[in-house]
Amino acid sequence: MDDDLDYEALPNSPTHVNMIAGALAGITEHALMYPVDSIKTRMQMQSQTPFSSSSSVSAAIARISSAEGASALWRGVTSVIIGAGPAHALSFGVYEFMKERFCPDGESSSVLGWAAAGACATIAHDGLMTPFDVIKQRMQIESGARFSGLQSCASHILKTEGLRAFYVSYPTTLLMNIPFHMIHFSSYEYVKKSLNPTGEYDPKSHCVAGGLAGGMAAALTTPLDVVKTVLQTKGSSEDAAVRNVKGLNDAVALIRRQSGWRGFFRGIGPRVMTHVPATAISWTTYEFLKIWFVGTPEKPAKVSVASSVVLPFRKLECEKGCNCSSVSSNAV
Repeated sequence: MDDDLDYEALPNSPTHVNMIAGALAGITEHALMYPVDSIKTRMQMQSQTPFSSSSSVSAAIARISSAEGASALWRGVTSVIIGAGPAHALSFGVYEFMKERFCPDGESSSVLGWAAAGACATIAHDGLMTPFDVIKQRMQIESGARFSGLQSCASHILKTEGLRAFYVSYPTTLLMNIPFHMIHFSSYEYVKKSLNPTGEYDPKSHCVAGGLAGGMAAALTTPLDVVKTVLQTKGSSEDAAVRNVKGLNDAVALIRRQSGWRGFFRGIGPRVMTHVPATAISWTTYEFLKIWFVGTPEKPAKVSVASSVVLPFRKLECEKGCNCSSVSSNAV
């Protein structure tokens, strides 16, 4: 056989593969970047605390570590891991399904189609993830051992504030995440196709496109993220004005009154620092797992972790001159 092996473009994967890959990618992303997300939450709190007034990520890390210990940066991680799996599975499953509808006939460039698919994915994702996000942020801002775990925190919120507390930020979350993911998904697809027009498996392009798309979307939607944090953490605030916030308009007015326009960009540094590597990790993991699970009709293919540029589908030319499909020697 010829030693020169030609890659084929990445195949379309079935919905269940997209969902499994999305779930694992989401868990990986959130778990690895959780400490930075904790710092972002502390800095966005609308109250006069040493953590919310920290002007830098390093200052916040030093203050939290000295006051509560480094483990405080991981408080609430269980909630986000439990929620991220099914939420991201639903998100990526819906995105891939709707992308095929909005971009028919394999259109190579459709920014509006990608954006619309991203919006649909967001609605599904946030409906499932918002309660877990509320629990996560409550545990992130609590000093000491007020809550023994996820169940303890959830029970306290339900008992003291009612079921509505888990979804009080949902409209704001959608208002933020719909444009976030419209920018995120469409930017990712556009940059990925620009860096890798052949459509071959290329983890470098997935990583770069994911990071750029996530960072840009995070920066542009930071004001709404600040509003969402106020709504999700108001029940734990010592400030009566914060606790009396009823919804989006109240939260916007409070932030403007107490912090000015600069208050809407509080935490933008750690937010971007979280999303650039997080989305790079998420998309790289997602694209890798899709080709790990998808194989030829004759034999399911897996990709060796040690080989970062191996595609499980390689078109080989046999000695007789015909085209055969085979799994590379690097596959397992």
